[in-house]
Amino acid sequence: MKVNKIDHVSINVNDLAAAKAFFLDIGFEVRAEWEMEGELLDRVLGLRDAKTACVALGAPGSQAWIELVKYYQPSDDTEIQQSYPYTLGIRHMAIEVEDIEGIVSTLKQKGTETFSEIQQYEQSYKLCYVRGPEGIILELAEKVK
Repeated sequence: MKVNKIDHVSINVNDLAAAKAFFLDIGFEVRAEWEMEGELLDRVLGLRDAKTACVALGAPGSQAWIELVKYYQPSDDTEIQQSYPYTLGIRHMAIEVEDIEGIVSTLKQKGTETFSEIQQYEQSYKLCYVRGPEGIILELAEKVK
């Protein structure tokens, strides 16, 4: 037995358009968009009458992708529970970027929360944590050249 790769990460959201725009602002590209419902989806999820809309986003040149999923049924209309980098469970994804200053500036102009200013980690990375729509936490990292 062996693991070949991480294929994708799925993020459930209520505002699919806002989450999609957030990832596009960082530099991701839309790979596909679709809606799904029916018997196969119900069996895979262990639900009844499930209906979803999905957007697949990928970084240029990368095989791994992010799947944003909006559940129309069943829906979850509860408030987003804000988490922090130290909260237990899956908390953030790290994204390697180019021009971290430009990306963070763009995100700030659009009202994205940053946890701090861009920080230098030794001689290897510039880092900045941001909170996007629906409480999504990303660690932006740019390799120092």
